[in-house]
Amino acid sequence: MAPLIDQHGLVRSDPWRCIGSAEELDEACKADNQHLILSVSLWQAYGQRLRERDHSVGVWLGPEDEPEQLAPVLASLPIIAVQFTTFTDGRGYSLGRILRERMGYAGEMRAVGDILRDQIYLLHKCGFSSFALRADQSPEEAVAALKDFSWSPLVGRQTGN
Repeated sequence: MAPLIDQHGLVRSDPWRCIGSAEELDEACKADNQHLILSVSLWQAYGQRLRERDHSVGVWLGPEDEPEQLAPVLASLPIIAVQFTTFTDGRGYSLGRILRERMGYAGEMRAVGDILRDQIYLLHKCGFSSFALRADQSPEEAVAALKDFSWSPLVGRQTGN
């Protein structure tokens, strides 16, 4: 299991499970009270029924997904995961900003996928509140990344520590 870091710099266990296929969903639903993060297509097809069965259900957005499709139910989503397919793809940062600033999403927003230590600080600045690291990334180094920069009001720009 990949390490999970929250916005306060705590390494914690993750009750949520990302589900990308109907087969994975069938397996996950064999137990009660699961915390499931579904791809948009699975969420559209099964989300309501799963909530009715007392599962906690969130949505996972890929780079090709439009966050506006979540607008009618945004306030009811406990978590939105944004998939970074490669660390060089900046679309996830934009999705984070759109969800937080334009759409007012207040729940947990998680960066998942190809997440590296060097991205943590900027992801946090874009509104992400948790980070599912790649398995080869050090949780201790990722926690330190949240403190990489500070704001200098005297010069009005970010400075390295």
